[in-house]
Parts: sequence; structure tokens; C-alpha cells
Amino acid sequence: MKKLSTIAFLICAIALVSFVKKEQGLTADQAATRDGGQGKKKGWVSLFDGKTKKGWHVYRGEGTGSSWQVEDGALVFVPSTEKGAKNGGDLTTDAEFENYHFSVEWKISEGGNSGIIFNVSEDSVNKKSYLTGMEMQVLDNDKHADAKIIKHRAGDLYDLISSSKETVKPVGEWNHAEIIYNKNELKLFLNGVNVVSTIVGDENWDKMVAGSKFKTMPGFGKFHKGRISLQDHGNKVWFRNIKIKQL
Repeated sequence: MKKLSTIAFLICAIALVSFVKKEQGLTADQAATRDGGQGKKKGWVSLFDGKTKKGWHVYRGEGTGSSWQVEDGALVFVPSTEKGAKNGGDLTTDAEFENYHFSVEWKISEGGNSGIIFNVSEDSVNKKSYLTGMEMQVLDNDKHADAKIIKHRAGDLYDLISSSKETVKPVGEWNHAEIIYNKNELKLFLNGVNVVSTIVGDENWDKMVAGSKFKTMPGFGKFHKGRISLQDHGNKVWFRNIKIKQL
């Protein structure tokens, strides 16, 4: 009887250790959405219904946006073959967000480039989303020329901070990106790893911006509430499972 009790205790202990390790390995997003949709109860809101572009528009309404299509539950940018066509543009949320946790899956075409641009101010002055919004880079690190430039690789805070660790998956595979912006504190995650952490607007931030291509853009990084844009960089790219949680 004593031997059986000892065995039962050991089995319970092993199961407990396994459970703790599993919980520790979850990203914040996974923890919020485990157990068959419990994340909805924790404040997660879907930004894409998997069937339509409802809730999205082309930045400043410039172009038809027809190059943005819905395929197999994903938003897909399909480059137009028509010369001079205005079918693209950055696909942008109708809503604005402040202090949030954003989650999306993406995959890029061979040699492709795109990005997730956030805290975007859409107005009559700033004609492009990147003039105000910061960007988490989406890239084929193996075949796009931008990969040769420091701070331009997948997962980087574009032209500002390189990823602490490269966790991007090969072309054709889905990557899970998360952007957490809360009271000026910014964290980027790629495939479960915190690859960028910084404070927006402090002295170090100002120095980084002054040394980047954004130094001539007075509105860049100045807005703590804004829209989220999926970038049209002329290459095919896929986005799915797009959701957000207010913090």
C-alpha cells in the first residue's frame, strides 16, 4: 500500500511539473486564448472575420483596395499586374487603439517585403501611414535586399531596433507576431519570443529617431493612440487570426 502511495505521489508530481512548464512556455496571447476560446472572455476582439474586409479600409481612401483579397481565411495582398493601377495601399483598421495587445499571423512570399504599422494617425497632412506609425518588419530574410541592412530584418522595429534574437520561420510558413503597447512601453514578440523592448518618447528614443530615416518626419512616433496598417510593399503577403485586446 505504501509503495502504491509513493508511485501515485511521483505521478502527480511529474504531472504538476509538466503543467507548470507548459504554462510558463505560453506567450501572453496563447495564455489568453487557450481552452477553446476563453480569450474572448479576457477581452480579445477579432479584427478580421476571415471572410470579408469589414472593419478595414485603404489608408486615406486612396485606391480601390482590390489588391487586398480574402483567401482561405486570410487577408492577402495580391500585386496588380495592371500598369499604373491604384488597387493597393496600406490596409488600415477603421478603429483606433490605445494601450493594447495586438496579435496576428503572417507569411511572406519569396523575396517579399511588408510590415505591420501601428499607432498610425490618419489625417490630411500625413499622406503615408509610415510617416506617423512605427513598423514591425515583415520580410523574407533570405532573399530580400533589405535583409542586408541592420534593423530592417523580420521582427525588427524597422530602422530603429534589431531583434534580440531571430525567430522568423522560412518563407511559406506562418509566423506569429505580437505588439504590446502600454503607456509608452513597447514590446514586440515574434513566434513567442520578446525580440524588441523599448520606451517610446524617452531620451533614448529621441536619439534613435534622430539617427534614423524618420528624423525628417515630425509626426513619427508621436501618437500614442492610432490605427493599425498592413503594408502594401508591392509583394504578396498573407495575414490571418488578427485580434486585439485593450490593456
